Amino acid sequence: MENQRPDNGGADDSVTPPMGVPQPPAEQPSWAAYGTPMRGVQDGRDAKLHTRFWEAEQLAAARGSLHWGFLAFFIGFGGFYLLSLLISLVMAGRLSAFDPADPPKLGPLLLLAFVPNLLLGLGPLVLSWTRGRGPVSDFGIKPTLRDLKVGVLCGLAALVPAWLIAFILIRTSRDGGPQGPIGGLPVFSEGQTVWLALFAFFIAVGAPITEELLVRGALWGALEHFRVPRYAILILTTMMFAFIHQEPDRMPLLFAAGLLLGTARMITGRIGASIVAHAVYNLLPAIVLFFAAG
Repeated sequence: MENQRPDNGGADDSVTPPMGVPQPPAEQPSWAAYGTPMRGVQDGRDAKLHTRFWEAEQLAAARGSLHWGFLAFFIGFGGFYLLSLLISLVMAGRLSAFDPADPPKLGPLLLLAFVPNLLLGLGPLVLSWTRGRGPVSDFGIKPTLRDLKVGVLCGLAALVPAWLIAFILIRTSRDGGPQGPIGGLPVFSEGQTVWLALFAFFIAVGAPITEELLVRGALWGALEHFRVPRYAILILTTMMFAFIHQEPDRMPLLFAAGLLLGTARMITGRIGASIVAHAVYNLLPAIVLFFAAG
């Protein structure tokens, strides 16, 4: 049975094509049955992606769905807010009338203030263990060598806009501008060096882990699951990062720094990089706190 050709308006179907014109083979492979176009098989890159973000896209596809990310976020942030409120109510009654000649030891009280912060990361961890593949696979919490490089660069870069905005706010504010986490701290009494060291350590290491698990781990993964564009995710998570600190006078500073911390996550696809960047950003305030309050 002869192959039927479409009507070409009366032209001679037997005309031989011009010499030198390549002709398609009789049977061409087709990828039409595949859900997505074939990617490069040599290095795993997608030619349609910007080279800066192909790594993050590959990791996001490999880790699977973080559809439970919103639930993890609300559990972590809700627990943080409720426990912070409870501690404030309890401690307000205890500290409302203390003897100035015999003030309470501040070390344990300052560490108590960081207990709610632990819940920020606990929600994502629990959901990752129970519904996901674990924090290493779901979030990339274990830093790689590349995470260290990208994280250090982004953390140092975050200091530039933060210092610039802080300088502007100090110059234009009547009350001296934003105080930050170390502003207004009283001098520690003798014998509380260990408490102060633990407090500074949590600022430099503990807070970056818990906050990154919540914001750029659970929340970022949930938004990624619903195909929100990466730059929109960067803006939304940065806004939430600034909001959870509950310091209105520092919001511009935290937002500017948060953009750089989120960039580390966006480039690598792992919160290991944003944890490193966050730790680098928090290191200087932690050192200043230790020596200024001691």
